[in-house]
Amino acid sequence: MNDYRILVVDDEEDLCEILKFNLENEGYEVDTANSAEEALKMDICNYNLLLLDVMMGEISGFKMASMLKKDKETARIPIIFITAKDTENDTVTGFNLGADDYISKPFSLREVAARVKAVLRRTRQGETEHAPEQISYKTLVLDIIKKKVCIDGEEAPLTKKEFEILLLLLQNKGRVFSREDILNRIWSDEVYVLDRTIDVNITRLRKKIGIYGKCIVTRLGYGYCFEAE
Repeated sequence: MNDYRILVVDDEEDLCEILKFNLENEGYEVDTANSAEEALKMDICNYNLLLLDVMMGEISGFKMASMLKKDKETARIPIIFITAKDTENDTVTGFNLGADDYISKPFSLREVAARVKAVLRRTRQGETEHAPEQISYKTLVLDIIKKKVCIDGEEAPLTKKEFEILLLLLQNKGRVFSREDILNRIWSDEVYVLDRTIDVNITRLRKKIGIYGKCIVTRLGYGYCFEAE
């Protein structure tokens, strides 16, 4: 299971369900909306990719995409248009709006899966190229390149796993990660790891980062998050 979230927006409910079922089988987390109006009420900035139908109600896919590209919080989310319209002008319009790909109906589900994978791969490469070398919170500084953490200029002796857990939580302040999430991300190559192992690492990490240890909050029944004060 990967960590990508996809939103499918199409006024054909059956098509939404088919795409949702098949993309979930590919390992994605998928939500659907049957109109642009419905989609715009959702927290779109939490999605990694949008599949937009062009021909919808009052707000077309093109109009919705234009709205999203003007908002700095959603401007970088990749968009694939899915539509029955396949004229050259429509394709050009889509790409001029910042679309990352354009699929004409009827299409094969294998084609959709392949194009989704390709767009997400390009997006991740772009993010990696512009990734920051450091991430910080107040006087807590995590150097991603040098793999070290300093507090008030003093280095904290973190293990590799502790460093990776802190990086994950700092990069996603306020987001709760379950033990399973952390296992999949930090211990992905190891065959068998107990939940208790995560708890032990979190406890040690809290002690090593001093006053910032209290920022790593336990959400009972859910997991852990880094909560800014």
